[in-house]
Amino acid sequence: MILDLSDDALEYGRLSLHAFESAGGDRLLEQAEATPDSRDSLVGPVLAELGAWDLDPRTDTEGLEAAAALCRSAGFWALPYPLAERLAKPADLDVDGLVVVAGPRPAAPLAGLDLHWAAVDLGGHRSRVTAHGAVDAAFVTELDLSPLDDAGARDVALGLVLPCWTLLGMLDRAITLTVAHVRLRKQFGQALSSFQGVQFQLTDAEVERSGVDILAKHALWSVATDQPNAVDDALALRMAAIEAADVVFRVCHQLHGAVGFCDETTLSWLSRYSQPLRRLPFGLSATRDQLERSAGQRGLTGLFT
Repeated sequence: MILDLSDDALEYGRLSLHAFESAGGDRLLEQAEATPDSRDSLVGPVLAELGAWDLDPRTDTEGLEAAAALCRSAGFWALPYPLAERLAKPADLDVDGLVVVAGPRPAAPLAGLDLHWAAVDLGGHRSRVTAHGAVDAAFVTELDLSPLDDAGARDVALGLVLPCWTLLGMLDRAITLTVAHVRLRKQFGQALSSFQGVQFQLTDAEVERSGVDILAKHALWSVATDQPNAVDDALALRMAAIEAADVVFRVCHQLHGAVGFCDETTLSWLSRYSQPLRRLPFGLSATRDQLERSAGQRGLTGLFT
């Protein structure tokens, strides 16, 4: 089992980071929030130039690793585009992307995009998205679905794992922003970063983030090698990612203080646009419940047999 991404995938992720920054960085999200219909024109050309739509994460391991690295870079800049969902599209359907849904009121952050979408639930039941409802915050809209087939069992794991890589990129950025903030701000004549209480909090956040990093690589390997328990690994990753996001954003907001909740601060935008990834298709309690139903009798295979 090799959990590290290939050098090519890592380099692709670094190039993507620079490309998103050159295209506007944080301003892309601000512009997209002002005019959601411009999301595709703002982000689409950058992704096309990076060759995002040439990646084949379903049948090519290198393509899957590159897709994960790309999603992580997109999360770092809170890219206002459902990149992970587009990369997870089924090969046997004429659609532009795939979302995992659950519950009586399925929703996804698809507002403002004139694209064709498919949806799949944890049971592998696939549907076609026929209409979008009212738009909520962070581009989230309710979905009207028309059933298609029950052939989506292999779609579920990939559809759950790639958005977790996007969320991991957001956690990377949140900690990066907070470390820079506590080094700059002073209290009692000292930088905030010199206080042990601040160091302990940041250590807690980093432990959570690094744990998700390892689990994300394991879940990616599980998908790439078509493991029989890939969905269980994906659910375990999602549960860990949501738990880590709760800790990381709580610590980062605390260390930023009140300014961390103001739109003048990048952390505020990052935190707000992480919410769809943390609560859709289901939140922490529902993810834990689904994992217990799926793996409760046999347990997880995990990193060690």
